[in-house]
Amino acid sequence: MTVLLFRIFLLLALAIITYSVIKYLTDSRRRLERARRRGEMYVYDDPREVRRNLLITSGGALFEGEKYLGTAETSVEVTSIQLQTEDTVELNGMTLQDFHQIEKELQLRYPKAVIQWREPTAGMIRRLRRKQEAADTAPPTDA
Repeated sequence: MTVLLFRIFLLLALAIITYSVIKYLTDSRRRLERARRRGEMYVYDDPREVRRNLLITSGGALFEGEKYLGTAETSVEVTSIQLQTEDTVELNGMTLQDFHQIEKELQLRYPKAVIQWREPTAGMIRRLRRKQEAADTAPPTDA
């Protein structure tokens, strides 16, 4: 009888360990941190839960987005997303294309939403746009 109870306990412990490992490997927060370390893009968001902020990482920077509800044509949907970052040092090395990629990804998920960047990220995007426009309008140099 004791051996049977021990075997049941052992199987139960093995099942709990297996469940814990699977939950750990499929955890979205862990995936977000891994993508952040690797400099990849990942969106941590629950589209069904509007009150929860979304987290998005790209180029090693982590952005937090606040979703706001509004009326869009005949339904109530997310009509505005405001993005910000806590650490501006993480923005070092990001290009205008990185910010456009983030906006495209959010537009795919929330097509009726207006994406707004908060300071200091908005100022950095303005500087990058001016820099790109200046490079586009500058005459080619002959060497």
